Amino acid sequence: MNDTVWSYRDSTWSEDRDLVGYEVEADGGSIGTVDSASTETAAQWLVVDTGFWIFGKKRVIPAGVVVGMDHDAKRVIISMSKDQVKAAPDYEDSEWAHEDARLRHAAYYEPYAGQDRA
Repeated sequence: MNDTVWSYRDSTWSEDRDLVGYEVEADGGSIGTVDSASTETAAQWLVVDTGFWIFGKKRVIPAGVVVGMDHDAKRVIISMSKDQVKAAPDYEDSEWAHEDARLRHAAYYEPYAGQDRA
């Protein structure tokens, strides 16, 4: 897997932090809250509950698209727009263990990883 997609720019952002409940902000506003966060060393991501914004769908947000964190405000800032997140593949917990699901997500998010916010 592409390290840029699955790694935080600053490793201290997630170090010893529980990110569940943090608001996730894209260009254009909030996309939802962190429902769960990976603790894998090789690949890190957030699962975001979008609520009613995308009809209750969840999205995987790879660590590589995170451009900032405000732990005081409990907010994660990403490099993508709301429309780009909306167009992302749906997250299905039952499929996530399969490598092809992770590769599909990596391919979608790779152009946005490592970029600054629009």
